[in-house]
Amino acid sequence: MIHFGFSYVGLIYLIMLFVPNGIWAKNRPQGYEEDAKRESKILLAFERTGEVLLTCLALIFKDTNIRPGSWWLGWLILSFAAMVLYEIYWIRYFRSSKTLPDMYSSIAGFPVAGASMPVIAFFFLGIYASNIFLIIASVIMGIGHIGIHIQHRKIAGITSKKSKALKIVLAVIQVMVAIPVFIIVVISVFLVAKRNINYLSCIISTSTGIDEQTYVDIHGTQQFISIRGKDKTNPVILFLHGGPMTPDGFLSYTYANDLIDDYTFVCWDQRGCGRTYFANPGIAKDTISFDQALMDVEEMVDYLCDRFGQDKIIIMGHSYGTILGARYVYEHPRKVAAYIGVGQFINAKKSLDTEYEDALALAKAAGDDTTYMELAYKDYMEDPSVYNHDQIVSYCRTYHPEQDSSDIYLAAATSPYLATDDVRWHFKMAFPEVVQEVGIELVFTSNIIDLSSQTDYKVPVYFISGANDWTCSYVLMAEYADRIGADYLLIEGAGHAVQTDKPHEFSHAVKEFLKTI
Repeated sequence: MIHFGFSYVGLIYLIMLFVPNGIWAKNRPQGYEEDAKRESKILLAFERTGEVLLTCLALIFKDTNIRPGSWWLGWLILSFAAMVLYEIYWIRYFRSSKTLPDMYSSIAGFPVAGASMPVIAFFFLGIYASNIFLIIASVIMGIGHIGIHIQHRKIAGITSKKSKALKIVLAVIQVMVAIPVFIIVVISVFLVAKRNINYLSCIISTSTGIDEQTYVDIHGTQQFISIRGKDKTNPVILFLHGGPMTPDGFLSYTYANDLIDDYTFVCWDQRGCGRTYFANPGIAKDTISFDQALMDVEEMVDYLCDRFGQDKIIIMGHSYGTILGARYVYEHPRKVAAYIGVGQFINAKKSLDTEYEDALALAKAAGDDTTYMELAYKDYMEDPSVYNHDQIVSYCRTYHPEQDSSDIYLAAATSPYLATDDVRWHFKMAFPEVVQEVGIELVFTSNIIDLSSQTDYKVPVYFISGANDWTCSYVLMAEYADRIGADYLLIEGAGHAVQTDKPHEFSHAVKEFLKTI
């Protein structure tokens, strides 16, 4: 994105651009000087402006350098291919009669290749680097450089010698190829632009601030954390993601941007998942357990307390993270300033029972046939397998529709913190064998654990849930909160992921609660 640093790729591109142009200066086609006198001054201004911008921008953003494994790497390959075609164009020109038609010839179907190829190359390089400034500079240069070449071609009266039929066939092929390419390019540029905007909104410019992504040794494994805050002396919030095995720290900017003025916000890819998984190849399955997860939390809390010079930190958990967080807080209150449960889990079976009873009542009130729903619930009672669980949930969700998640997908795709390993992990999670490989015990634990017996936390406790959250039943949460004397908030229009469904309302609630401790 917009990370300053020397770009060796940019230097290579500029050398590939300037060297043949320097040779061309002594091998210009006859008649070129006369055509140049009639160049559009507007197009010339675009060309010169684009040249200056590209020359500078290509060298100062290190994101254009090779990043093995990047999910944007295809754009770098296409970009370099365009530069190779550009060099082939020049070789062909220097070996030709060096006439105006030779200079304004096409290559591989691209017209006026001497102008279009470098523009395409830098444009694609901008997409690869997720740098909207490089893309804009390429467009400016393209308007001028390609426009001038087309103008020269018309002035020289150069026309194609292809037959009319062949022209029609080639035009159809070009359109068929151009439409999907255009759509892909537009989508990519949109994502880059939105990602850059999000990046600029996340910049921490204070001298005492921190915006760091790093790995910490936790019980012999390298575990990934992201730390953001505008003052390192502020209280620390450790966010425990849900799942289990569903790290979503790359989405935290949507709500954490409202918190980092007053708090240092830490996201963590727990053992066996996300970037932590890829940093520890071959990790033994038997090292991933709930007991080990609790020990990892304790060491992470100690690390954060030591690093930021604090005696206590704030624990915030979401979904499965509330199981881990609530249990840790209950057992280690002396290290915790406060606990915030987001989509607080209490008991898996009771949560499903609550959802089923409510959905059944709604179905009957609507006069709907509930036979299959009741049979699915009976099957689950006899065999609480994942399949039977999902079956009853699918019937219930007809009456408890989930929140529209389209905004979340866009927020993820345009996150300034989304890395290739995040994408790789979420694709990997689509396959059930991954759960069997690294997380089956955590899934099993989350289905059998019961937090209802934990009633005396000895720290301030606050719960925030979406008013449409049936994954971890908000009804069960409210009953539990009343029983232990904890405050809670239900946010209307939000589901299980309340922090991303309603980020500003969520952050405001967090800040208001933490003011009271």
